Amino acid sequence: MKNIKTLGELKTSGYVSKTLKEELRDNLISSLREKKNLFSDIKGYEDTVIPQLESALLAKHNILFLGLRGQAKTRMARLMTRLMDEYIPAIAGSEIHEDPFAPMTRKSYDLIKEKGDDTPIEWIHSSKRYFEKLATPDVSVSDLIGDIDPIKAANLKLDFSDERVIHYGMIPRANRCIFVLNELPDLQARIQVALFNILQEGDIQIRGFNVRLPLDIQFVFTANPEDYTNRGSIVTPLKDRIEAQILTHYPSSLEVAKAITAQEINLSESQKTQIEIPILLHDLIENIAFVARDSEYIDQKSGVSARLTISAFENMVAVAERRLLVNAETSTSTRITDLYSILSSITGKVELVYEGELEGASNVAQYLIGKAIREQFKAIFPDPELIKKNKEIANPYTDLIDWFNNGNKLELLKTENKENYEQKLDAVPGLKELVLTHVKNIDKNETYLMMEFALYGLTEFSQLSKHQLVGGVEFKDLMSSMIDLDNFNFDEE
Repeated sequence: MKNIKTLGELKTSGYVSKTLKEELRDNLISSLREKKNLFSDIKGYEDTVIPQLESALLAKHNILFLGLRGQAKTRMARLMTRLMDEYIPAIAGSEIHEDPFAPMTRKSYDLIKEKGDDTPIEWIHSSKRYFEKLATPDVSVSDLIGDIDPIKAANLKLDFSDERVIHYGMIPRANRCIFVLNELPDLQARIQVALFNILQEGDIQIRGFNVRLPLDIQFVFTANPEDYTNRGSIVTPLKDRIEAQILTHYPSSLEVAKAITAQEINLSESQKTQIEIPILLHDLIENIAFVARDSEYIDQKSGVSARLTISAFENMVAVAERRLLVNAETSTSTRITDLYSILSSITGKVELVYEGELEGASNVAQYLIGKAIREQFKAIFPDPELIKKNKEIANPYTDLIDWFNNGNKLELLKTENKENYEQKLDAVPGLKELVLTHVKNIDKNETYLMMEFALYGLTEFSQLSKHQLVGGVEFKDLMSSMIDLDNFNFDEE
């Protein structure tokens, strides 16, 4: 087909024109029959969002993805290009990809009238048929729809009453394409009104020109729920003209969340081969996001993006890599201490409510990490609170807590080499025995990670105290954190 260069050749080839929505529908039907999953890159939507999206495409509907940030709304729109034909014919030189069998502009009508079957044809690849625009308050009707171009009028010596002086905006230029308008509520209401006729009738109005352009566009809009944004809303008549409204959501399970992060993280080859990332650390990072989505300090109307866990994961690996380089080691493993180096990945990706602002962004981030550790600790080790309530249950933490109560303390630095890291943890009596008793079938690296994790977990249950140092963390008994006699001033004023 790509060898066809003229309208006459296209006619004799037997090519049959179809609208973009018919094209998407036909290709989706074929993929469903062949059991192809064109949206395999999207995790967690297999039984919720994707069936709704496929139904909307089968119904040839325009679509509004409604959901919080970081819920793959734009990603789904971009994947819809997989349902396009690889190439489609268009009148050569047309600004709006006009179908050779259905010209719309006066320029194309005149061209076909002049050249007939010799009218030149060009082939448009599917990659050129996707338009994306971020709605911002400064977007104008001219940007989206078009306006009169006085320079074009002067160059072509045309009167302003001639439609050929029109400069087409993004939407007409997206004819026979997928057009995505992100963050629709940010578009001013009067600009949203300009979309009414395009969605309902397919025509446009430009500076008094009564131009009937039966535009062939698959519209995809994205937005946060109206009640969740202070920046604006979708005007009701426009919302009424968008046939399919699809609600997106965050991952419903830890496994789905881990699959999304694993798919999206960008690690170098050296990071993949030299740095071990235990499952526990991956679980903890995902749990931080789950905790944040339920936290009273976080603005739930804003949401907690999946980008938080992705950047946090990459940040944690980078901290471990730095330690490897500083110590001239050939391999290392991520540690719980590394988890507290991801604060910047959390504070920049959550919006705090008033109570959270009072606490401070860094303190809220540490609180989220601590709560995630606390929840994970209860899933692995005996719950210290239950032991405290039931005196008949033997306390497995007695030996190591007594060691700290006797004035001992433990410092773990972020740059601690492997030998020192293991020696320091081995020095705590009862710690390794605790791990080997409650965690089965783990190797040496995982054993020491769990030993470190147990210390962090006990601080979250107020069995030990934890103090952040400039280059690491210090564990000691609880009482010394409450009363430090060395720093107490006995002198009277």
